[in-house]
Amino acid sequence: MPECVRRGFVPTDARDFQGDSLRLLQEAQADAAYLLNRGYELERAVSFVGDRFQFSARQRMALIRATSSRCDIALRRKKEITGSLSRKTLWLDGFNVVIPLEAALSGSTVLLCMDGTARDLCGLHGSYRLIDKTDLVLALLFDALARLAPERAVFVLDAPVSNSGRLAQHIRSFAQGCGFPAEATLVPNADALLWDKDCVATGDAIILNRCGGWVNLCRDIIETALPGFRFTDLSGRAIQ
Repeated sequence: MPECVRRGFVPTDARDFQGDSLRLLQEAQADAAYLLNRGYELERAVSFVGDRFQFSARQRMALIRATSSRCDIALRRKKEITGSLSRKTLWLDGFNVVIPLEAALSGSTVLLCMDGTARDLCGLHGSYRLIDKTDLVLALLFDALARLAPERAVFVLDAPVSNSGRLAQHIRSFAQGCGFPAEATLVPNADALLWDKDCVATGDAIILNRCGGWVNLCRDIIETALPGFRFTDLSGRAIQ
């Protein structure tokens, strides 16, 4: 049996991402975005702002993941694909779509980012294990695939990550059970394969900037299947 785990849950998040702390993060994100729009590199901008507000490492990670320049936001929104995916192959950034949904089902922090994506704070670090939420995540993903109706779906997983083979087999079993044309492939570097595709489900910033088109799958699933879930929004407003 998969282990019962709250993916990405950190007890101090209740302190670091609510109330006065959240208001400071919202102010800090505005400052970091200002610097990005004037040519500062993201990590330098967040380091400068984080030092000013004396943020924790996790709060700084949240700012890095949630903040984007005006130029990047415009680029990503221009390439976002909505509606039916008929006659398209949907390439799914495997861990990047599975882990945020596991985190949401665990009641952990999931960021609503400036570019409209949903991103977790889990951190993969080359290690992954199936948990009690994984099967439900795959069920949600295959429900979404049935609704979006791509011609085929390909889950791309980083082979060097531990247990990637087990997750791939789980995905193949779900595909077979659903009768959906989906496959799972293990590759040395998922990013390198995905960033030249025309229809990718991911929240990875580098892939979003380089791919031909992308689908905001995780945010869509969370908002559709988990309507009571509350994102952590560092912008201080709901992103449309």
